[in-house]
Amino acid sequence: MPTTQPDSDAIPPIWFTVPHGFHPLPIAATPEERATLAEGFVRELFPNGDDALWASTAPYYAGMGELMGSCGHEYSALGLFARDEGGVAHCAFNVGAVESRHPSAEAAATGVREVLVRDSMNDVRWLDLPCGPAVSCVTLREFTVPAELAADGQETKLRAGQIQVHVPFPTGPYIGVFTLDTASMDYWGEFCEMTAIVMQTVSFDPPQE
Repeated sequence: MPTTQPDSDAIPPIWFTVPHGFHPLPIAATPEERATLAEGFVRELFPNGDDALWASTAPYYAGMGELMGSCGHEYSALGLFARDEGGVAHCAFNVGAVESRHPSAEAAATGVREVLVRDSMNDVRWLDLPCGPAVSCVTLREFTVPAELAADGQETKLRAGQIQVHVPFPTGPYIGVFTLDTASMDYWGEFCEMTAIVMQTVSFDPPQE
């Protein structure tokens, strides 16, 4: 279970642990760094592939890494998990930070909760994590996939879920935002449990050796 720290000079450090099955996208400052990271990413994502597959897919994921970085994400990963009945459950997991002039972590969490509860579609809950107060927001949405985009040529209803956890920094004027998105709703319970476990590992102190 690798320990991950978003890499940014401006944002105070934060640590968290993600389980095996998460594949970090190549977010880096320069194209050269992204290309190097993308090469390792595709080899990890497609371990049974060959040089032709890796060479053709690496530029796509390098571009994805650039896009995620431009959106303010400090960490972005694809989660792929084999299901007992066959197939793969997938999710996207992103971590970013937004500036906040909060006087305390408790005040920031209270403010976030007050904003989120205004939307009746949100399931908002206060969390007391080992690292301090936080607020979770769970939303379930249904989308219509047009017939021309559906595999079977029929208009399809698609359900998707999002888990978002806002964690105020006690070490600086930022709020960390952890977001998991998935359309694998038959795996929703496992993703909820997985996110809860990850959030228990969040720390603003360097991990002990």
